[in-house]
Amino acid sequence: MGWGNIYKRRMKVFSVALMIYLNYKAIQQREKWTNKAKRAALWEKAHERNAKRVLNLIIELEGLWVKLGQYLSTRADVLPEAYISFLRQLQDSLPPRPLKEVCKTIEKEFGKTMDDLFADFVEEPLATASIAQVHQATLINGQEVAVKVQHEGIKAIILEDLKNAKSIVDWIAWAEPQYDFNPMIDEWCKEAPKELDFNIEAENTRSVSRNLGCKKSLDENESPNHVNVLIPEVIQSTKSVLILEYMDGIRLNDSASLEAFGVDKQKIVEEITRAYAHQIYVDGFFNGDPHPGNFLVSKEAPHRPILLDFGLTKKLSSSVKQALAKMFLASAEGDQVALLSAFSEMGLKLRLDMPDQAMEITNFFFRSSTTANEAHQTMKSLAEQREKNMKAIQEKMQLNQKEVKRFNPVDAFPGDIVIFTRVLNLLRGLSSTMNSRIAYLDIMRPFAESVLLGNINKRPAENAQWIYNTPVHSDVEAKLRQLLVELGNNDKILGIQVCAYKDGEVLIDTAAGVLGRYDPRPVQPDTLFSVFSATKGITAGMLHWLVDNGKLKLEENVAKIWPEFRGNGKEHIKVHHVLNHTSGLHNALADLRSENPLLMSEWDECLKRIEASVPETEPGKQQLYHYLSFGWLCGGIIEHASGKKFQEILKEAFIHPLGIDGELYVGIPPGVESRLASLTLDTDDLNKFSAMRNRAELPSTFQLNNIAEFATTLPVLFNMLNIRRAIIPAANGHCSARALARYYAALADGGVVPPLHSSLSNPPLGSHPHIPSFPSNKTHKKQKGKQNNGENAALKNKSNDGREIIYIRVVNEGSSSSSCTTTTDCNANRDGPQNGKREIFSNPKIHDAFMGAGEYANLCLPDGIFGLGFRRLKSYNGSLTGFGHSGMGGSTGFCDIENRFAMAVTLNKMSFGGVTAKIIELVCSELNIPLPEGLSGAGERGVDVNRPLIN
Repeated sequence: MGWGNIYKRRMKVFSVALMIYLNYKAIQQREKWTNKAKRAALWEKAHERNAKRVLNLIIELEGLWVKLGQYLSTRADVLPEAYISFLRQLQDSLPPRPLKEVCKTIEKEFGKTMDDLFADFVEEPLATASIAQVHQATLINGQEVAVKVQHEGIKAIILEDLKNAKSIVDWIAWAEPQYDFNPMIDEWCKEAPKELDFNIEAENTRSVSRNLGCKKSLDENESPNHVNVLIPEVIQSTKSVLILEYMDGIRLNDSASLEAFGVDKQKIVEEITRAYAHQIYVDGFFNGDPHPGNFLVSKEAPHRPILLDFGLTKKLSSSVKQALAKMFLASAEGDQVALLSAFSEMGLKLRLDMPDQAMEITNFFFRSSTTANEAHQTMKSLAEQREKNMKAIQEKMQLNQKEVKRFNPVDAFPGDIVIFTRVLNLLRGLSSTMNSRIAYLDIMRPFAESVLLGNINKRPAENAQWIYNTPVHSDVEAKLRQLLVELGNNDKILGIQVCAYKDGEVLIDTAAGVLGRYDPRPVQPDTLFSVFSATKGITAGMLHWLVDNGKLKLEENVAKIWPEFRGNGKEHIKVHHVLNHTSGLHNALADLRSENPLLMSEWDECLKRIEASVPETEPGKQQLYHYLSFGWLCGGIIEHASGKKFQEILKEAFIHPLGIDGELYVGIPPGVESRLASLTLDTDDLNKFSAMRNRAELPSTFQLNNIAEFATTLPVLFNMLNIRRAIIPAANGHCSARALARYYAALADGGVVPPLHSSLSNPPLGSHPHIPSFPSNKTHKKQKGKQNNGENAALKNKSNDGREIIYIRVVNEGSSSSSCTTTTDCNANRDGPQNGKREIFSNPKIHDAFMGAGEYANLCLPDGIFGLGFRRLKSYNGSLTGFGHSGMGGSTGFCDIENRFAMAVTLNKMSFGGVTAKIIELVCSELNIPLPEGLSGAGERGVDVNRPLIN
């Protein structure tokens, strides 16, 4: 193709585009002076006039523009009827190439004459499309076939049109950054040339037919996810000619024939949709071009769809396939955490954190299809959705009108999902063309579920990778892994981490299982688990840290530190009463469960309710577990005593000194969703509650007879994004077992920071940025020199009550730990223990303070289960051995002081202590360490069902 022809093609495209643009602008002006009754006709004539211009241009240019026209012809849900009517001709009714050219190509490809190949060859083509045309023929052996012959010279045209399209898209992205279609055109440039090799198409056809299990006869015993479609058998192929089995069928645009044969169009479109759901989610290999011209309907009853043309196909990796399934199910269930995790897994990166808008857009993408006559309303909905999103972005990023129009919220759009997006839009258009309504969330869901559940349901016996591949640190770890495999095969574990320190060194660091019920990715050492009340041990440590640094005294009245706390009989409550669970506020905020559990995510509202609460018992007289109120009591004291935010103290006291950046949070920041394990419930364990007796140390609103009811709601509630991001210091810690174990290892040694975590762990502990940063907005030439108001050094989010939460982020996004201000700081955090002893506590009697022993005994109720913020651990002879805290469901952290031993277990299948107890028993017995009574929930008699791990 010469430069003269290239220039002419470009000029024709731009001149027609300009003509159509000016025509519509003129209609907009005429509309102002036209009677309302005549406006519809005015626009209808304009659409018809311009659609004809587009059709004539495409027929003249052929090549890639035909592909574009075919795509547009299917979008009856968004385009005026005139465009659909005209462009529908492009699906299979383009002007054919001369028979002489066709025969020449066939004879050249096979090296034989037409008479040697065919007994009969029909001159009139069955269909003519952008790349090839199809003729009916009869082979020498008498078999009826369809012969697909590539147009001569089409390769040069397609490749040149791709270059032109790329240039146009680049210009649009420069001029209007919010319309950056480069990911789409890049993927098309990569995939489209494959359509020009019919040997590839032949193999694609065989693969899809094999994957879908296509059979000529029906089988009544097929699986529920079997799809009932037909695909022609491949007879022979070369690079430019494809010979297929001939299947006589009805075209989808032949409404009269479909009606005459009694075809149920709704069922046909549903079955086509199911076939694509199977290809995408089950096979990970799908046809990327489902326009109406690529389907027929068999004439014999039961009428089945016939799938044609597998030139443009897409192969998905297992991880992307699972991510697409996860995105679909996240949309179906409104799970924002899973949605953001799916985005991360598939490589879709956003420049800002707006989970509500992300969910709305995804829901709109998977919305049910509409009929063609509802196209106007669909277009209106699209415009309203876009305007709503732009306003939200403008408010979030604090941009003016001009800036928001140039802001592109997407930083990276992976090529793998470009064709997927195209397919779903084409299927939606196909449905509208056939006047069918397709509920994609219902039809495609079983296929998305099957790919995830198929991997999740693989127990250790069927999954050699169930234990994450990290080296074994010790003999006891090897035995532990055997126990985990046994528990996994008995369906007691979904995902789990176990880490233990002995004498300051890592003895165990094992991860196993999967991240969730719909997330088959493996649990890794850096996975974050929701640990419920094990968070209390962290929160209590923060209070002791403030005491150690002279910011607070245990004997102080809370009202002196926190003036708003005064009143309603709380004047005599002291800090040690709060830590010892003897403040009398054990039922404070209990009504949140029945009133609105989501109020737990509103920090200021919960503090106000604590301030308004009334003690039920006299301070220091009765120890009753403060299951919810403990966190906000401690949190309010921490913020008022320090003058800093809760999360700032957490980082300053423990995260940075221990080098556990990115692996311990109370309220997660945006950007870590892909590492979260999702919670589920062991219903077998839950049923055991009916046999349990109430316990004296538990408050009336948290007895065993109502814990079972409470527990059933916890996975749903604590899997929610706004709850995970909330600061709930009694119940919302997210951490890895190795971070929690390192914390207790430091406490076991009186606050001395252990040496660097085992180098065998991968990724290394502390290597994640504590607060992930969003990609900066790319600047184009026209924007250079301007400061984008949306790019700040702080990542801001608002809680439900409008309270602004600020996460500080580092400018250098390439840093291995952006929670550190400089490289020196990072080295100091991690290498300090090797350069000299570093301590997070200086009090030589800090152990007594934690346990409420020695000189601190008078601050605790004698013989109480709790010391000052921690559960006291005793050996069976009654002596104190250590301290720790467990969480609802079994996640646990504790230490044994005398044996310099620390251990943490994190899990996502809430089992109320049975699994954790067996793990602790094994490790302690192997190390000859006294079994901590109470914390393990076990003894020589086995697990005590009357004392599950719920604290």
